[in-house]
Amino acid sequence: MVNLALKYRPKTLNEIIGQQHLLGKNAVLQKLIESKKLPHTFFYGPPGCGKTTLARIIATDLQRPFYEMNATSLKIEELRKIFKEYQNALQKPLIFIDEVHRLSKNQQEVLLPFMENNAALIIGASTENPYYSLTAAMRSRSHLFELEALSQDDMLAYLEKIATVEKVLIEEDAKAYLVFSSGGDVRAMLNLLESAQAVHTPVTLSTLKQIRPHAMQAGSSESESHYELTSAMIKSIRGSDIDAAVYYLARLIEGGEPAEFIARRLAILASEDIGNANPPALNLASSTLNIVKHIGYPEARISLSQLVIYLASSPKSNTAYMAINKAQKAIQDGEIYPIPDHIKTHAKTYVYPHDFGGWVAQSYLSKGLHFYETRQIGFEKTLSAWHEKITHSDSKQ
Repeated sequence: MVNLALKYRPKTLNEIIGQQHLLGKNAVLQKLIESKKLPHTFFYGPPGCGKTTLARIIATDLQRPFYEMNATSLKIEELRKIFKEYQNALQKPLIFIDEVHRLSKNQQEVLLPFMENNAALIIGASTENPYYSLTAAMRSRSHLFELEALSQDDMLAYLEKIATVEKVLIEEDAKAYLVFSSGGDVRAMLNLLESAQAVHTPVTLSTLKQIRPHAMQAGSSESESHYELTSAMIKSIRGSDIDAAVYYLARLIEGGEPAEFIARRLAILASEDIGNANPPALNLASSTLNIVKHIGYPEARISLSQLVIYLASSPKSNTAYMAINKAQKAIQDGEIYPIPDHIKTHAKTYVYPHDFGGWVAQSYLSKGLHFYETRQIGFEKTLSAWHEKITHSDSKQ
């Protein structure tokens, strides 16, 4: 068995796995491609979800010459040469740029006039949302589409199809691990299968775990047990049960859950469930997330354990979570009010609080609204006292 990922790479839009939100009978992207009206486009999504494959298929469907580049090694002169070659051609090329979020401002500026004149169809791809790395001029001339990690059902169906055609014997628990541990990355799944088959057939879970000891996905698997374990850990921390929280953390680690995913969930909890009752919790969660990105397992388990114990031991408050929810709900319900004139940019009637010792009576909303309710828990009590002292001092009235 040689190069399964290449051998089974989809050749048509109908062969692409998943991405039903973009491709299908009534999907917008498919209609743009089929009508040959696709503008300059940037795809982003996790590794192995089909970004490059989709660009190649688009080039084939549109019958355009295809050039594949990477932003990290892209040379301006190389681009100019391609544009010059097709200057008078009826069919312009499709230039695919991977890692598009790494395009420098200079490279983007060079591309702009050619994008404007449609000297080529530019398609970019990135594992990160390139919105903030692309200039406003680039964004105005293109569309951004997000590709999703493939579902476990799609991955399993694809795996079983290939295993049948290739006559590969795979034990059932090994199939589950091939799918789960690859995190929606078909290429990674097939590469692991190839390596495992070279070691032992039928392919076993033991062989797979020797090659890939831990799952590589960026988020929780769709397996119910992993969703439930993550939920159980969060609820145990929220309920201040240290032993239960550490137990579920251990279950997640042993189940192959990526350290970064666990740290991200804990960082969310630090704001949602602890918040200003113990503000340093968010700092420790942020530090832990940064640490596990660099050290990985097995040492990352220690940092995660430290964080879980700290969070479970902290006073709990969800006031920050509730306040932003209420504010967003008000806006969604149409409570959009004008900014008071005296706090607009360059307003002449704005009163500078620092000239009055740090606070002065002044309205900042054109209508009285109230979203935040302190629970007076932990450090929130101190914050509340500070706020009360600042805004109700007789000397500042």
